[in-house]
Amino acid sequence: MVEWPAQRERRPTGKQNMNLPAADPAPSTQPWRESEPEAPEHRLAIRFTGSGSEYFRIWIVNLLLTLVTLGLYLPWAKVRRLRYFYGNTQVGGHPLGFHANPWRMLRGYLLVALMLVLYSVAGHFSPTAGFAAFVIVAAIWPALLKASLQFRLANTSWRGLRFRFRGSVRDAYMALLPWFVPGGLIVGSLVAVPDQEHPPVWYGFLTLGVIGTLFCLVPWLWWKLKKYQHDHYAYGPEQTQLRTGPGSFYGVFAETLGIGAAGGTVVVLIAVVLVFGVTALGVFSGDAGSRPGKAVAFAIGLLGFLVAMLAMQLVPRPYFTARMQNLLWSRTASHSVGFESRLRFWPLFGLTLKNWLLMVLTLGLYWPFAAVAMQRMRMEAMQVVARIDPQTLVDAHGASEGDAAGDAAGDLFGLDIGL
Repeated sequence: MVEWPAQRERRPTGKQNMNLPAADPAPSTQPWRESEPEAPEHRLAIRFTGSGSEYFRIWIVNLLLTLVTLGLYLPWAKVRRLRYFYGNTQVGGHPLGFHANPWRMLRGYLLVALMLVLYSVAGHFSPTAGFAAFVIVAAIWPALLKASLQFRLANTSWRGLRFRFRGSVRDAYMALLPWFVPGGLIVGSLVAVPDQEHPPVWYGFLTLGVIGTLFCLVPWLWWKLKKYQHDHYAYGPEQTQLRTGPGSFYGVFAETLGIGAAGGTVVVLIAVVLVFGVTALGVFSGDAGSRPGKAVAFAIGLLGFLVAMLAMQLVPRPYFTARMQNLLWSRTASHSVGFESRLRFWPLFGLTLKNWLLMVLTLGLYWPFAAVAMQRMRMEAMQVVARIDPQTLVDAHGASEGDAAGDAAGDLFGLDIGL
């Protein structure tokens, strides 16, 4: 069920403050659905009409041209891919559109590539140079993220009206800089290490402490990043808010970790069975060192490795994907538009297993078909719930389309950084 945000007082002039309050509103402040008559809901189904064979032709051309151009074709490849996926995603029977300019995206790709190269090169000169390069990357990256989200939304449209991203650079720094603190501690501590090949004991304990702390903070960091994104999606006058706290994210991560631990237990049991099986095979064959015996042992070991990888990857990842998608989008809503997501784990698990097996059998050539099938399942598990007629929304605010398009040339030239 969609959790609608509380109604907020609209200011007569200036920008509206769309940030969530620090605490629940006072009892005298009633939510939208309590303070106004219940409006009829318009449910817009999402359908994905793409096919694996069509996308395969796009994918193989993109792959070949990217290899021939040593990666310079990546922005054009991304535009072709997004135009195909967006154009085949229909919301209420109307497809999305993608209008980005690959040349502008190329500038963003080159800027990010240059930053990564400089950071890699600086690390070879001295720890101080590496730390300085890390600080520069951390200082620029949040602004690049904001510009990238702004660029993507401003170049995405539905029924002729473009989306917007209204997040500020300040909020981007608040959401993203905590991700760089653990890395900054580790990289910065190298400055005090005289011999990097033989680091002191304290550096090892520091690294373990930082990694352990980061492990505990990942759900909170993920929530901050997603809240920054989902608090600032806009379409016409509507701007979304993420109505959930970090506790729900910790719940999803804890459940996924428990499933991963169960998968690890399965891996251990499989390893024990394989050890006893190979030993028994050697005993009963009487010649464990023979060439046929080694081949059988190798085949059993390879099979066990594949089964172990399936147990570790195929269950936790689909579970996390389904739970996180349902949590994020079912708790994302604007004043009049919300979302529902009912992505189920078992169908997603079955599709993931099928995709992996077919990609192994086809040496990766099944990947475009897998991508289309995954997109269809994830998109068609969602629907848009509006308490305003979409046609009324488009007609009333279609004039703002030009302003939204102008967002693509905003901060940092509206660069796309390949996210």
